[in-house]
Amino acid sequence: MRRVIVYIDGFNLYHAIDDLGQSHLKWLNLRALAESLLRTGEQVKLVRYFSAYATWKTDAYARHRDYVAALKAQGVETNMASFKKKPRRCFSCGAQWFGHEEKETDVNIAVQMVADALTGEVDRLILISADTDLAPPIRTIAQLAPQCEVFVATPPKRFKNCQALKPALEITAGRIAKCLLPAQVQVSATKTIARPQSYAPPP
Repeated sequence: MRRVIVYIDGFNLYHAIDDLGQSHLKWLNLRALAESLLRTGEQVKLVRYFSAYATWKTDAYARHRDYVAALKAQGVETNMASFKKKPRRCFSCGAQWFGHEEKETDVNIAVQMVADALTGEVDRLILISADTDLAPPIRTIAQLAPQCEVFVATPPKRFKNCQALKPALEITAGRIAKCLLPAQVQVSATKTIARPQSYAPPP
């Protein structure tokens, strides 16, 4: 069996789903999505999820923690980076405030992809992202580990915006709808996580 590792750019996928205006699709089983992209004779070795917690947003932070716990219960490896507080300024009116910028996620994805390819841990890499900053590691793998195939599947409605990645497939809302987590996810012997009410599917 050919070994496949799937790398998921969490916020890139999340914002693409959010733009669809179908909140129930956010309760996505990334393990099931990864397996939906397999070819005959392949097996998923790992699903690596990369994201960061927006700790200053109380409700969103709580939902994200629950979602990460639900993913771990499906066998997904989670790699959490961080946000950095950054001063902002309006050049028109001079107003100043602090914003937040996600740090290290794309670097973490890039390093892990190259490391896995060079150490012979994988036969095919599937990257779910439309972030063109990930084009350099894809080129590096092609040069140094040409036996390892890199397959890019873009989030919904992002295919045309990331041609530098040479995407092979666009993940559709229909595919996502077939890969949702159940309403209740058992995350340990004593704990169950409920799907957020705002993510309930339409009647």
